Amino acid sequence: MEEIWNGVLRAIELIATLNPEVLEITARSLFISFSAVFVAAAIGIPLGALIELREFRGKKALVNLIQTLYGLPTVTVGLLVFLILSRSGPLGNLELLYTPTGMVIGQMILVSPILIGLTISALKGVSPQIRDTAVSLGADESQLIRAIIKEARFAVIAAVLIGFGRALSEVGVAMMIGGNIRDYTRVLTTSIALQTSMGNLEMSMALGIILIGISMILNLSLSRFQGR
Repeated sequence: MEEIWNGVLRAIELIATLNPEVLEITARSLFISFSAVFVAAAIGIPLGALIELREFRGKKALVNLIQTLYGLPTVTVGLLVFLILSRSGPLGNLELLYTPTGMVIGQMILVSPILIGLTISALKGVSPQIRDTAVSLGADESQLIRAIIKEARFAVIAAVLIGFGRALSEVGVAMMIGGNIRDYTRVLTTSIALQTSMGNLEMSMALGIILIGISMILNLSLSRFQGR
């Protein structure tokens, strides 16, 4: 018990003194996860809106498939992206394996179903009168999508926050695609796993405290947006 307590105190010291390695790993984690969610949102939100606003054969089955992919195992995504980015894969010539860009691609694939599905759910809650009013005023499809997304903006922002939390906390894609390379692809989750296996509890606890702190901020922000 004393060892754990000393580890916690050392972890707090590392954070309070702004340890360069801790700051570097945290900044890289935030950048990669933010980039992945930004790209996923740019694709997933309009796509979710199109699926919700259009009627087509197999729509219900497609929505069910998207919702099933919410719990897509990170190691499965990591394996898929690894095969695509490896030298023998279709994108091997781009040399994106074991790079931050490759990690962004993997995390983007991981969170895209969440953003698409939650966008569909958010837009379902918009009053049909909003849609009818926009159409009666002569709005085209793109204007209609923007109007409905604006009406459901707090729910959509909540979906983005959920996606960001999923990307930040995953470890499978980060480990398999990034390779946990020091000063290049090492992020919070992979570093915690490494430091724990090496017996460096102080560093792993410091990074764990930061990860928990970020998660708390995300949850508080999510509660605020859901309340609105």
